[in-house]
Amino acid sequence: MKKSFLFLISLLLIGLATASAQLEGAWTSTENGEQVTYIFSGKFFAATRYSVSDKKFIGTWGGTFRTEKGKLVMLQEFNTLEVDRIGTETVLDSKLSKQKWTLGTQKTEFTKLDDGKPGALAGAWLITGRMVNGKATSNRPGARRTMKILSGSRFQWIAYNVDTKEFFGTGGGTYTTIDGKYTETIEFFSRDNSRVGSTLTFDFSIEEGRWRHKGLSSKGEPIDEYWSKRESIGI
Repeated sequence: MKKSFLFLISLLLIGLATASAQLEGAWTSTENGEQVTYIFSGKFFAATRYSVSDKKFIGTWGGTFRTEKGKLVMLQEFNTLEVDRIGTETVLDSKLSKQKWTLGTQKTEFTKLDDGKPGALAGAWLITGRMVNGKATSNRPGARRTMKILSGSRFQWIAYNVDTKEFFGTGGGTYTTIDGKYTETIEFFSRDNSRVGSTLTFDFSIEEGRWRHKGLSSKGEPIDEYWSKRESIGI
């Protein structure tokens, strides 16, 4: 009896892990000219509603997630559309079928954009340092965070505070990693929609497990940053 019970528990855990793994990557849905794109990486996610044609940012939400018995359970760290949801769990119906994903009672259908490949930087990252006077600094993020989450072809950065529920900005779109060059094409930008459609190229490398990101910002200002995967620093 005990072995049978443990076997059933093992099957359940495998099923939950498989469902989460199947969500890995990026998904998109378009309705009435507006696009909603989700990026899932490990246990983290970010989602944004925007219009590419109008260069309009509408809203973003994200945090951590898990799957349970046909449900998507999201613990939100930021949400510009419904601030009261920050710090709470949102539970939605979730159904996967090959390259399609149906979400919520309205059964919004999403199409899979990628499964975490081919980009070399897929993951959820937090900024943890900068180059200052030729030396690399290091710090552990607290409540005030800047996260960048990437699938195999999509990226989004978000600046927010989990304690005060403040939101400072976000941007995202598509990216490539080729020959040490990280190139972003911006599809939405909450601070300045005139940047939508522009392309930025940076040098990138992985140094002692951290992602070094070097180049010029969208404002033309030099940046030389270090990012760490959230799993590696336990946040």
